[in-house]
Formats: sequence, C-alpha cells, structure tokens
Amino acid sequence: MEHKGILLESGTNELEIVEFEVANNKFGINVIKVKEIIQPIQVTFIPHAHPHVEGIIQLRGEVLPVVDMLRVLGIQNVERNPQQKYIVAEFNKQRVVFHVDNVTQIHRISWNQIEKPSDMYQGGTSQVIGVIKQNEQMILLLDFEKIMVDINPDSGISVESVKKLGKRNRSEKRILIAEDSPLLRKLLFDTMNEAGYVNVEFFENGRDAYEYLESLVKNGGDVSEHIQLVVTDIEMPQMDGHHLTRKIKEHPLLQKLPVIIFSSLITDDLRHKGDKVGAEDQISKPEIAELVLRIDQLVL
Repeated sequence: MEHKGILLESGTNELEIVEFEVANNKFGINVIKVKEIIQPIQVTFIPHAHPHVEGIIQLRGEVLPVVDMLRVLGIQNVERNPQQKYIVAEFNKQRVVFHVDNVTQIHRISWNQIEKPSDMYQGGTSQVIGVIKQNEQMILLLDFEKIMVDINPDSGISVESVKKLGKRNRSEKRILIAEDSPLLRKLLFDTMNEAGYVNVEFFENGRDAYEYLESLVKNGGDVSEHIQLVVTDIEMPQMDGHHLTRKIKEHPLLQKLPVIIFSSLITDDLRHKGDKVGAEDQISKPEIAELVLRIDQLVL
C-alpha cells in the first residue's frame, strides 16, 4: 500500500483516507479509524450471526468480528479478488474487521473536496456519506457507524440511556449540533428532547454551522443570546469538527461559546487533536448520557 501524506495537524480541514476495493468499486475509510491492514486469516463461523458477519477471528489474543463488505453492499455472485485484505478498524469504542477485495493507497484530501450524496441516488438506507472525485474516478466514503448500528443496534445512540438519568426539566437553552448522518441527527433529536433540550439547531456539516454562527454576530451581536453551546461531530463533508472548533475559538465574538466534540473517533490516541483546537470536552459516541450531563454542566 502506497502512503501519500504526513501526520495531519489539528484543525486543518484535511483528512487521509484508505482507498479499498469491493467488486472493482472504490471506497474510502478515514485513516484515523484504521488500526492495521492484514492478510485474511482463518474465520470461526458463528451460528445465527447477522448476515453481514462472516464470523470471528483471534488477533493477538483479541476476538474480533469479521464483516463481509460484499454482503454489506449487497453485491452477489462475484469471485473474491486474490488480493483480498482485512481492514482492522476501531471507532465507537469497538474494534471490528472489514473484509475487502483489495487495499490500494492512501489519499490526503480536504473535507471541502467531499460532496454530499444526492438524495436522488442516495436513498434512505444508503451507507454512502460522501463522494470524492479523484482524477477520472470516484471514491465513495462509507458510513461505517451506520453499518455497525445495522448489525448491532445496541451500539448506537439510545434514548433509554437518557431515560435512566431520571426525570428531566425542560430547558430553554439553545444548542447547535453539527452532524452529517441523517440517522444520527434523528437519534440526537430524540435523545436531546428526552433530556429536556428542545431548542436544538441541526446542521449537516461544519461549514453551514459556522456560517450560521457568523451570521448571528456579523453586526457585533452577542452570540450567547442566540446559541449557548455547540456539539459537533468530527467527520463531515465541507468542514470537519476540528476545523469548526478551531474557527470558533479563533473568532473574537464566538470564542466564548463552549464546544463539545461528540464523535466515534474520540480515543486516547486522538484526544490531543480536540484539545489543541480548544474544545471544552470530547465525548465518544454512543455515550449520549455522558454528553447530556456535560451539557448540563456547561449551560445550566
């Protein structure tokens, strides 16, 4: 695998993606999610597992599920590529192996090069969250969080975890949430409403969120009269959450806004990135109850 690029600075609005193939189609996964790429090894079959799960492997003493990307993508009756690989990934506090046909190279790109899929071809159940035009080809960025929630719904954001916090009062505080996944926007709407936060503004990428915040203070107004807190994902087309946070904290009229990064990419290895751009806190999906309690501390 050819590696083009260097370790990325925080908040530059760039990312590196691992390009891989499934049945001669090109897809991408954020390098940050990838722990290693290995040759396929013996899989142990699991009775009554989800149809997308081939079975489990043991990797250095750890038992990991193997997800067949041919099955995930609904591709049938094709022969396996002899160059097939296992992508060992970690996000949402879980490790998983994705079985793909080949891994080709790493691209360094800007989030603003990633186009949002059109509703016309995306459909309501699509796993595609972005389209990258690379020379004469297109690379599809997949929503790996949705892939895993489809397999194991308990791994997603749950209203039940907020209900366990007990009876909640309604709050008039206004919260801005930047999140590109329609599924997660719906789950966040439901859970925030259950938590008592009913005034929530949603944006599907960091650029739109930042332009909205700028519009609130363009005449020197006080942003806290309109928005009391920002919650942002990291991976978003146009502008990622680290870059959004950095721009908020560098803006003289926005910098007092507390920002919580709520992402599947919050790990001990990556926490320094959010610290560097000035986030008040970083919470890993799907820990929604922890997010609610931190919002309480910052705005109530």
